[in-house]
Amino acid sequence: KDIEIPVVKNVSVAIIREWNEEFLSDDWNAYIINDKEVEIVMVLVATKGEDGNRKTSTMRHAINRVAPKSFEKIEMIQEDVLGLNNEFSVTFFAENKLYEKKYVFKKGSVTEANCGLVPTINRNGVQVK
Repeated sequence: KDIEIPVVKNVSVAIIREWNEEFLSDDWNAYIINDKEVEIVMVLVATKGEDGNRKTSTMRHAINRVAPKSFEKIEMIQEDVLGLNNEFSVTFFAENKLYEKKYVFKKGSVTEANCGLVPTINRNGVQVK
């Protein structure tokens, strides 16, 4: 009971549909969003998708820092992976404390119909807080 487990606030993950100039296609991209007044550092993100027997590999990403009130791209997500439950396990430091949270996008939840404005990025997408 002496261990303090800080609650993650004002950090979220969003999946945004964007035009890819290089491949001339619309792609889904995942972003980490820092709506805090302080930077978050040493951000580690482990991503995976699963639904029963179907699973993806676990991908790991490191982001040195995310400035206050800003965002950084995590990865591009292939269309067929959106048919799975997509989990983003995020760990980071802020104000000398370690934070950890899992963000889950349920299968079928990331669609054009479910997109809304993601304020910090100022684009349409699906956001999990």
